[in-house]
Amino acid sequence: MMERLPSPDHPLRIGTRGSPLALAQAREARDRLMAAHGLPEAAFSISVIRTSGDAVQDRPLARIGGKGLFTKEIEEALLEGRIDIAVHSMKDVPTWSVVDLAVDCILPREDVRDGFVSRRHAGLDHLPEGAVIGTSSLRRKAQLLHRWPRLHIVEFRGNVQTRLAKLDAGVAEATLLAMAGLRRLQADCIPAVAIAPEDMLPAVAQGAIGIQHRLQDEATAQMLAAINHPTSRTRVWAERAFLEVLDGSCQTPIAGLAEIKGDVLRFRGEIIRPDGSQCLRHEISGRPADADRLGREAALVLKGQAGPGFFLADTAAGAR
Repeated sequence: MMERLPSPDHPLRIGTRGSPLALAQAREARDRLMAAHGLPEAAFSISVIRTSGDAVQDRPLARIGGKGLFTKEIEEALLEGRIDIAVHSMKDVPTWSVVDLAVDCILPREDVRDGFVSRRHAGLDHLPEGAVIGTSSLRRKAQLLHRWPRLHIVEFRGNVQTRLAKLDAGVAEATLLAMAGLRRLQADCIPAVAIAPEDMLPAVAQGAIGIQHRLQDEATAQMLAAINHPTSRTRVWAERAFLEVLDGSCQTPIAGLAEIKGDVLRFRGEIIRPDGSQCLRHEISGRPADADRLGREAALVLKGQAGPGFFLADTAAGAR
């Protein structure tokens, strides 16, 4: 437990995955803590932890365990005291809580949209029939198959650099990447075209960074409170409440987005059959203070409309 502010002699140990994007996110968390508390960079250290999701690259995430693959080993390090905080992409964090750990600090959210990336085509609507598009996301597969059924979709895993290399190698003609990640990597050279949420609703908590700490570590919790962004936290909590009710995992195509304008929170959610044959949507608005309730209500509406067996459509369709 941190008894005082970190210093070069007793640095705050930040746990993260080792991808360029994960490291950029860890550095953002560090820099915000430095600015908030007037601390030098030497008062922090970044520890790279290899996760199950990073170790297994030859199989789809849904086949090796789904949610938790990018957080489990980092959370274990936090529980064992090998690190003091963990920096996560919130869309990778399961909705169930790990005993003795808390994620109650959300940094200012980045661009939530998906981005279309291709060396040859200007956008999804410009792809010819049968064009090959690569993605490892079941949500994106289902949304693509629902709206652009003429496309041929192939499995496409790896970090941003790996996926671009696969495009150059001709594995696919296009792929989809989160705009937030490209912005955080300052990857202005990548020809990404943002896709409006009206055309492709993003993943729950896309673009949000969460910082996790030990529940009993009150000193660290107080440090993190200084960089928490309340509006981003409220939006993410509404979306995660929606996901929790639907029991979402990497095997379930679910999308959700909460937006706040003034004193109104607007939530849009959708569930899609894995083969893209059906998409159910619901929208609800209310007070930001009711974010959790609004997300849950939207999920219950869609759950009632879907009925049993909604998600049992043939997932093999995503690899046609």
